[in-house]
Amino acid sequence: QVQLVESGGGLVQPGGSLRLSCAASGSFGSVNVMAWYRQAPGKERELVASIGSSGSAMVADSVKGRFSLSRDSAKNTVYLQMNFLKPKDTAVYYCWLLKSGGQYWGQGTQVTVSS
Repeated sequence: QVQLVESGGGLVQPGGSLRLSCAASGSFGSVNVMAWYRQAPGKERELVASIGSSGSAMVADSVKGRFSLSRDSAKNTVYLQMNFLKPKDTAVYYCWLLKSGGQYWGQGTQVTVSS
């Protein structure tokens, strides 16, 4: 079984920064993809950024230049650095892991960007 534990969400003013962390535990092997999705009220869940086991990362166009994703394989943790946050970034952010045989979701962490 795989568990994903997210942290780092909260309330921030426009233009501020937050760093989300997602720590994975359990049996997931060495070949997997981890990602962050977000879901705003009344909207569908959307991919924000993903990173493969090789370290190759991508971010969505909507956050490019503001968000970055990194991975500490030794700690089985991924980090989403969010800079220059905007009110439209307000959402519940979910960590996701894909491995052979299944996919797993974290419980979500709220990010609110407001003055």
